[in-house]
Amino acid sequence: MAGGAREVLTLQLGHFAGFVGAHWWNQQDAALGCPTDAEEPPRELCPDVLYRTGRTLHGQETYTPRLIFMDLKGSLSSLKQEGGLYRDKQLDAAVAWEGKLTTHKEEPYPKNPYLQDLPSAEEMLSSDGVWRVKSAPSSKGLPSHTTAITPKRLIPTEGSIRVWSDFLRVHLHPRSICMIHKYNHDGEAGRLEAFGQGENVLKEPGYLEELEDRLHFYTEECDYLQGFQILCDLHDGFSGVGAKTAELLQDEYSGRGIIAWGLLPGPYSLQEPQKNIYRLLNTAFGLVHLTAHSSLVCPLSLSGSLGLRSEPPVCFPHLHYDATLPFHCSAILATALDTVTVPYRLRSSPVSMVHLADMLSFSGRKVVTVGATIPFPLTLGQSLPDTLVQLGGATPWTPLSACGDLAGIRCFAQSVVLRGIDRACHTSQLTPGTPLPSPLHACATGKEVLAQYLQQQQPRVLSSSHLLLTPCKVVPPYPHLFSSSLSKQGLILDGPRTGAAVESIPVFGTLCSSSSLHRALGGLAKKLSKLDLRRWASFMATGVEQDDMEEMLQELCRLAQCYQDGDSLTD
Repeated sequence: MAGGAREVLTLQLGHFAGFVGAHWWNQQDAALGCPTDAEEPPRELCPDVLYRTGRTLHGQETYTPRLIFMDLKGSLSSLKQEGGLYRDKQLDAAVAWEGKLTTHKEEPYPKNPYLQDLPSAEEMLSSDGVWRVKSAPSSKGLPSHTTAITPKRLIPTEGSIRVWSDFLRVHLHPRSICMIHKYNHDGEAGRLEAFGQGENVLKEPGYLEELEDRLHFYTEECDYLQGFQILCDLHDGFSGVGAKTAELLQDEYSGRGIIAWGLLPGPYSLQEPQKNIYRLLNTAFGLVHLTAHSSLVCPLSLSGSLGLRSEPPVCFPHLHYDATLPFHCSAILATALDTVTVPYRLRSSPVSMVHLADMLSFSGRKVVTVGATIPFPLTLGQSLPDTLVQLGGATPWTPLSACGDLAGIRCFAQSVVLRGIDRACHTSQLTPGTPLPSPLHACATGKEVLAQYLQQQQPRVLSSSHLLLTPCKVVPPYPHLFSSSLSKQGLILDGPRTGAAVESIPVFGTLCSSSSLHRALGGLAKKLSKLDLRRWASFMATGVEQDDMEEMLQELCRLAQCYQDGDSLTD
């Protein structure tokens, strides 16, 4: 049990969701493994919100993600569907059988070299009966299940990463992974390409019953379930899986928060018109249906647009990434996600998922955007007021919801998190009597600095803000994306870094309801209304009717109007 924590159940639906989720759980695991000493910030985040306790067959306590994951056949690589903490189901069947036994053993898929040091539960249990792992800083002092005392931290190369399980360092519970065997991950045939296909998956009794069984397993052990976070691919048929999942959650768990993160991978090729049109249709249907059944919906992408126009991916001054690699894109999105979800994961004075959604979604605005500064550009020896003043009047965040440039956009409500700033840097470090460069330098606490900065930037906006000492962990297998001008703690140096690689970074993130969604959603509806659906009969043949298409377009236009603020639609 979570011992008083307000538990959240995470659902990951789709292969790109697996990439983002793998980085997300690796970052949670890295935070769990932090040593407790004077140099570490206090435990501000409660891991019990996301994790559950259990026991292995040896009676040893485990600490695994409260997670249900769905993907297609062929996506697990060397990872077993039942995980590595418990006995293999086939072995159990063999032990029960007393007759003659013939074993046909398939050659296992080679384990990624990076994961060679990740032990199983049995390997972690030594001959003297002691589970030799380092302690996890949970409220119960539970052992971390993932990391041995002296782990060998290999750094994965981009070419060695084929699927998300190639770099997932966290052991999963046997009830976590749910495979959809009727569709293939690899190849051109048997793909889950369309929204209607995804909806139909959860109309089949077998898959629906399996999902419901796993939901009941996790939710019934919760003391106070605050809700569900859904990481869902929007570009393919998993948009339909996500829509039906959100509908199921709304029906069975009324009153709980449901926050859906709609994920879109990096740039797409204009030479693939069918995939692009399918991507457009899947995204539109997914957003509309997720909005109908969720408390809050947020698209997440490094692309510049939801539409057909090919725009360059977003740019971060201190990151060097390849937007064509899911391994890179998902790491950045997971970092933003790890930051903006802080409010409902706090150890003290948490904001519930329902309260967060209510604050941002008034007047029917249930779709929000994410923006982030990765890393927050604090120079070594500089104070927070100094850095915020240097940012000037420009919007400090890089947009991560494919809704275009944020310049001139009106924000209606926002939830802001700034993390990883040392307490000594929170306020002005000027000597007494020195003229103050700005009102921010007169603030007595870091929270006052952040609140006044937001008031200056958006004077009429409802803002909620959190300032945390805890940074975002970016240890391997997080890819090497950072410039040499960053210190080990992610601070900007005067010269190139020497010695250890970047291990943690400060991050500035926002969840925002803004007028940029008027242009993005309205533009998407405009593009789709011009489609000749007779050319895309294959999409409609998956179970989507003409009436469904018209209803979706009307709802998309209605959603867009909720964000109108004198902004005009553009092609």
